Order: sequence, then C-alpha cells, then structure tokens
Amino acid sequence: MSGFVFKQFTVTQTRTAMKVSTDGILLGAWADVSGAKRILDIGTGTGLLALMAKQRAPEAKVSAIEIDAGACNDARDNFAASPWPDINLFEGGVQSFSAAEPFDAIITNPPYFNASLKGENVARNTARHTDGLSFSELIAACTKLSHGKTLLNVILPCVEAKQFIAIAEQAGWYLNRHCLVRTTEKKQPSRSLLLLSQSSTECETSSLTIHAADGSYSQDYKELCKAFYLKM
Repeated sequence: MSGFVFKQFTVTQTRTAMKVSTDGILLGAWADVSGAKRILDIGTGTGLLALMAKQRAPEAKVSAIEIDAGACNDARDNFAASPWPDINLFEGGVQSFSAAEPFDAIITNPPYFNASLKGENVARNTARHTDGLSFSELIAACTKLSHGKTLLNVILPCVEAKQFIAIAEQAGWYLNRHCLVRTTEKKQPSRSLLLLSQSSTECETSSLTIHAADGSYSQDYKELCKAFYLKM
C-alpha cells in the first residue's frame, strides 16, 4: 500500500523508507500538545506526526525535520495536499538544526536499533538505526531547541525506552508520563510512550492494549485514535 487515508488528511509514502505505522499513530494521538504554540516533529518521515499535531493543535506553528531526501519529498507533498500547507519542513539532521524561538512541544519516533543486523536499504537503515542520531544527540538537540517548560513526547520499544530515560535524566529531562503498550492482553508490553520535561514530578503511569481478544481494536485504542481513523 502506497498511501494511508485518515479523516482529515492522506499520507502518500512511495519514497520514504519507513511507512505509516501503529507506533506513529499511537504517538501522534497520545502526545501532549496542549497549549503548544510551536511544535517540532523530529524525523518526520512521511510527515505523519506533524500532520497529526497540526490537526490536534490547528493554531500552533508546526515544524518538521527529516534527513532523508525521499521522505522529505513525501512529507512535502503530504503537507501541500493537507488542510495545513503551512507546516514548515527542513531537510537535514537535527544536530545542525537551529530555530529562532524554542518549541513548546517536541514529538519524535526516533531510530532505536543500536547493533542489530542491517539490511541493504540504506534509507531504511538510517530511519531505524541510531548510527546517524544517537539518543544522546537527540536529547542534546531537544535541549537546545526547548525552553524550561517544553514537553518531549517519544515512543520507543520498552528496552530502548529505559536507556533513553536514563540518558535523558543525565541531561536534565525527567519522565512525567509513561504508557506501556501491548498488542494483546496476553502479551508483555512492547512499546513505551514517554512524556518528558525538565520538571521533576511524580510520573503518571498507564497502560494500553491495542487489540481485543477477537483481533479487533480495543475500546481504549479506538478512543485514543478515533479523531484520525476513517473507520474503527
């Protein structure tokens, strides 16, 4: 499938290595963008998270960064065809990105494979592996682009999430909300949705199951994502 149709926008994905995924949809729906006037999507890929953020916070100024040229072309087309062609797209690495003003909310579905075997698709390797953007570099970039009350929203596999949280805390970012995601009730959590800020507060923990016993989407998942899916 080369495209994904949502309620308010369509995502074409013919040139990007990383297609629309449940991870991205989960993060886009769960992320805290409340009251944000400036939102940044790091590693936008097809532009999915930037589009979801703009739908949820239409008054906000949304910017997106992507290092892969093919993905940038998809994102550029998706923004232009959406109700929000004013989303700003920057091609390049976040390490060298600078902004005139800090962002109120940052959203990222970052690369997380550290030492796993790589395939022959270079663009897909870049999107999936931390070689080009380590957790330390990502957090340093977020610190540079933030102010004291910026909210950082991330999704990662549970093991990598623990590593990310530890590195983040060393840099002055603290876990405020943590949602453990499992595909079914019988499986262990496989993903962590993280909300971090530079304020150390008691962490609010929750859980979410994507699929009910019959294979359909769970009521909790439907409730979270109903503003985006055409049919649920």
